Formats: sequence, C-alpha cells, structure tokens
Amino acid sequence: MWRSLRPLGRSAASGGYRRYAWTDADADCRLWFRMQAEARRLDVETDRNGNQWAWLGDPTAGDAVVTGSHLDSVPDGGAFDGPLGVVSSFAALDELRARGVSFKRPLAIVNFGDEEGARFGLACVGSRLTAGRLTKEQAYELRDGDGISLPQAMEAAGYDPDAIGPDPERLARIGAFVELHVEQGRALDLSGDAIGIASSIWPHGRWRYDFAGEANHAGTTRLVDRRDPMLTYAETVLAARREAELAGAVATFGKIAVEPNGVNAIPSLVRGWLDARAADQDALDAVVTGVETAARDYADRHGIDLTVVRESFTPVVDFSHALRDELSRILGGAAASTGGTTGTTGPSGKVPVLGTGAGHDAGILSESIPTAMLFVRNPTGVSHSPAEFAAEDDCLAGVRALADVLEELACR
Repeated sequence: MWRSLRPLGRSAASGGYRRYAWTDADADCRLWFRMQAEARRLDVETDRNGNQWAWLGDPTAGDAVVTGSHLDSVPDGGAFDGPLGVVSSFAALDELRARGVSFKRPLAIVNFGDEEGARFGLACVGSRLTAGRLTKEQAYELRDGDGISLPQAMEAAGYDPDAIGPDPERLARIGAFVELHVEQGRALDLSGDAIGIASSIWPHGRWRYDFAGEANHAGTTRLVDRRDPMLTYAETVLAARREAELAGAVATFGKIAVEPNGVNAIPSLVRGWLDARAADQDALDAVVTGVETAARDYADRHGIDLTVVRESFTPVVDFSHALRDELSRILGGAAASTGGTTGTTGPSGKVPVLGTGAGHDAGILSESIPTAMLFVRNPTGVSHSPAEFAAEDDCLAGVRALADVLEELACR
C-alpha cells in the first residue's frame, strides 16, 4: 500500500508532496483510496462534502466505529502526515481479519477532504462542513491563490458544490472515531515510546496581516521618503518570535504575498499570515494581542496602514476522556496479555498521553462525536517537510495498536 501511494502528487523537484484539494493529485489519491477499499470488499461512498467512506457493515445501523485520516498535503509536505493514518487503517482491518474476529458494530475507514487547507487557506474543510462548523456561505467565499472559488474547484473535479453543508445524520451513526497520526514533535522519541495517546489539541488559529504602504522606485526614493510595508512586516515577524517565547507558545509567519513583487520596486502591500498556537487560551491570547500591538506600533511609526483579519480559529480540544481512558486500558491490557510484545508501551510500561499543537479532523469532530487519537513516534520531530519520517517498526506498532483498539470497540 505504501509503495503504491508514495508516488502520487510527489514533486520531482523538492521530493515533497503537493496533494491539494480538488486537483489531479487529489483525484489520484481518491482513486487509490477507492481501489484499496474495493480490494477489501468494502462499500465506498463520497459524502456531500467530498469525504470518502469505506464501510464494512451497514452504514445506517448506527454506533459505528470509524478510523482514518486524510491524504492531502501542505505545500511540499511529507509522506506520513495524514496518509499514515489511512494506510494504517486498511492495514489494521487486514490484521483483524487475519485474527478471525467477528464484527458486532459497523466499521468505516474515512479519507477527509482538504484537511491541510493548503489551497484555500482553511484547514479541515471536509470535517468542518460535516460538523456544521463551516457554513455553506462561508465555504463559497473561499478562494485559492488564482482566485478560483471552492465551488468552482469542486465542480471542475466532478463534484456538486450545491450539496455541501452539515451532515448531522451521518455523524449520528458514529459511536467513536479514532485517528492514527504520525507525531508532529519529538515527545515520544524523547520518552522512548513507539505509540502515544492524545490528551488534547492546543488552541490555535490563523491571522492575516495586510501592511499597506506606497510603491516607489527602489533606486531613486530616499530612505526617509519611503513608506515601505516590508519593514513593518519584518519587525512584526520578530515580534511574533519574541511574544511566543515569553508565553511558552509558538507563532509563525510562514506565508507571504508581496505587491507588486518586483526586485527594483518598494512594495505597496505586504500580506503575511500568522499561525499561533499555545497550550491554553490565555497564553494564545497573550501572543496574538502582543503581536498585533507591536505591529500597529511599527505601522504607526512607518506610516503604514495595517489590517488584521482572523481567518480561522480552533479553541482547545479535550478529547473524550472516556474514550481516551478506554484506549489506555485496551493498549495497556494488550501489552500485559502478550508480555509487552505488541510494541505499544515504552519504558514505563504505560502508553503515554500527550497534548499536541497540531490540528486534526478528530479535533473538529470532537464536539459532535467521541473522538480519540493515536500517535506514532517521529524520531526527528520534523513534519510538514519532505524530511518527515517514521520507522517501519514504529508504523507496524501503530497498526497493531489500532487493530487492538478497533477489535475492542467494534468486535466485543
């Protein structure tokens, strides 16, 4: 499975992935998902919001156990973020069938659409629409860098944008959703554990900063006569680093657009996107407020007009305590009953529970259904990069852990 998926949407230039929503690469990944599902005699459907579901059992029976993740990527992203969860879900089903178990609840594997938000700037579009946390009207306003709207992109890919919207009937059928994901950090590597369980997702959001100045000639305009928004932007980037350090948080300006974007021209507009995340809401508020205050002070001093727009925000997500505790019991028991050979526990004999600063579909759905997450060790902590990596032994430990969880939830 991994070999067949690996080439799809991969850039020969960077070695990273460019699997953006409603593109040819996305279509290739969707076809791969369908082929894997059909090879396992699963019933495949695409819901009104473009999410793919592969069902074992009656989807309408209710109390279903669902697992999966996403197949899209950030620009030049790695091979594991998202796809590891989907591949592991199919592999876990294979493992369960090899064990000869009988399913007492419907089981589904899902591929959520546009999780990374690389094309339209908003993460988890597929799950947000399904959970009613993104309205149809808001979705219709989303546009990519070429000005193509979300409905236009969907229609071009052969999907009906008129159908998008909340899907409470589908969510009502689901009793539990468990998402496996490569860890996007080094906590497990530092603790010596192959597998971890998520406790919560940090509150996080994206803010767009528009710095408007005056375009002019780079070679003939005196420094004192310039209204250069790039200077204010640069000072704001440094302020974000400073405020994040003070709050024990993280803040990143990772995307920038410049007009007119000429080597010999002073910019008229610099647009930068701030990504900020913290362990709690107070710390996040301190960072965001501190960055904007500093930016406005710099802008006033340089004669720059500043507009700040919050484009997305997700509050702290505490995963279902009952389901999280159930995962801990299942995996601890599995290790104990087999003498610890499943590879799910580390030096402490327990599966560690840890928070994360990365957003996930499981977090979006947590307000609607019980959700939980499993993390697979990332030895370098690198993610959203072609260097992202997880060792095969750890990935297989993740498959076994997921199979143990699904067996307990769906078969007993």
